[in-house]
Amino acid sequence: MFNLLTPALPVPAAATTALVCLEGVSKTYANGVQGLKEVDLTVNRGEFLWISGVSGSGKSTLLKLLYGAEKPTAGRVWVDRQPVATLRSHALANLRRRIGVVFQDYKLLPRRTVAENITFVLKALAYGRPEIRRRLWPTLKIVGLESKADCFPEQLSGGEQQRVAIARAVVHTPLLLLADEPTGNLDPTSTAMVLEILHQLHTVGVAIIITTHDQTLLDRTAHRIIHLEQGRVVS
Repeated sequence: MFNLLTPALPVPAAATTALVCLEGVSKTYANGVQGLKEVDLTVNRGEFLWISGVSGSGKSTLLKLLYGAEKPTAGRVWVDRQPVATLRSHALANLRRRIGVVFQDYKLLPRRTVAENITFVLKALAYGRPEIRRRLWPTLKIVGLESKADCFPEQLSGGEQQRVAIARAVVHTPLLLLADEPTGNLDPTSTAMVLEILHQLHTVGVAIIITTHDQTLLDRTAHRIIHLEQGRVVS
């Protein structure tokens, strides 16, 4: 239990200026698997960062630590000047209002339309109907799915479903978008469309952290890349 008499640890200088700061972060799961090992990382506001590595290298673990789905075994994680692992539920919920997350397997609600899947997030964040309507259609336009608003996920291609997932992640205008292998299940055409959408978001100030094991994507990018091997940053 946190002791109120224990002085708070000093905030690292990078955490006061960068959007994301990891300081000596390790993560060991209950089964003994070590997801991350002594990772130091800073990500600036508005940056586009690739995280590469094979399956099991720690990419997904790193993203989960950033939105509070997991807590580090050692070290500290800061996002938007907030110490993620020690936030109480209300404060963590407020931080997540500033983060969007895109998963490889979409995680769409099968019995909700495209529009309902996107606005579900806004309703959960207690946005009113006028604001929901104001945000929905511009977001559908960004991902090129205005004509699919009333379709259900099963009526969409994989690429279209991933674009819905991106729309859902950005409709509340996050500072940070985390995309976990968002092109892993897509064909080249759909991959190109998804990447174009992410780059458009980056140009308007959204920080993007995207994981991939696809070397062809990394070979084409001009953005910073960090490489994970067995939980460690190696380059």
